[in-house]
This record gives sequence, structure tokens and C-alpha cells, in this order.
Amino acid sequence: VQLQASGGGLVQAGGSLRLSCTASGGTFSIYTMGWFRQAPGKEREFVAAVTRTGVSTSYANSAKGRFTISRDNAKNSVFLQMNSLKPEDTAVYYCAAVPRLAQVEVTAARYEYWGQGTQVTVSS
Repeated sequence: VQLQASGGGLVQAGGSLRLSCTASGGTFSIYTMGWFRQAPGKEREFVAAVTRTGVSTSYANSAKGRFTISRDNAKNSVFLQMNSLKPEDTAVYYCAAVPRLAQVEVTAARYEYWGQGTQVTVSS
């Protein structure tokens, strides 16, 4: 499956962005989907994940209460709504997919497919 992330940009602190990730070349509904991010000089970190059906989600502590992950299997897409953005949210955001899991997955190494990343910059 190929993943294409979009929706990043420059936003002021307190603002919002909605990231999208569209999949092609596979049966989207079999994939657990996740969002990760990587800031300059830092390791890639987990942000949020959603199960194949969208029923279960998981968030990093830094994202809880501000970010919402969702998916639309009919549109082969997963979304990350980011509200109340902070300068420390500045990073390249990646979507990722892993097939045939029953639960959410927070470990980057478990994901098999990755999008190209979209830059999110939050100014203070």
C-alpha cells in the first residue's frame, strides 16, 4: 500500500490543522493506522493510532485532549485533527500502516508502510 500525507503547514500557537493520509494499492480496511512525528534532532515518536474499524484509538500523552485521529474506510483515508497547537508540536508528521492487527499499535517498528511526511510548523 502507498500512503500520501497532506495538510501540514505553518500555523500560530493555539491554531488548528487537519492532516490527511490517503492510501492506495491495497485494501485499506485491513490496516491499523498510526501517526508519528519527528522533530529536528529527535527520534520519531508516536502520536496517535486507530484500529481497522475505527472503534479503538490511542494517543500519546502529548496529544491527549488536543488531537483526534479518525478514519474513513470508504475514502481510504485517515485523519489527524490537531487543535490548540503548541510550538513543541513542530515536526514532520508521518502516517503509517500495519496490516491484520486487532489492536492499536504504538511502536513505530511494527508499522510496515510509511507515507512521505508532511511538515507542521507552529509559531509562538
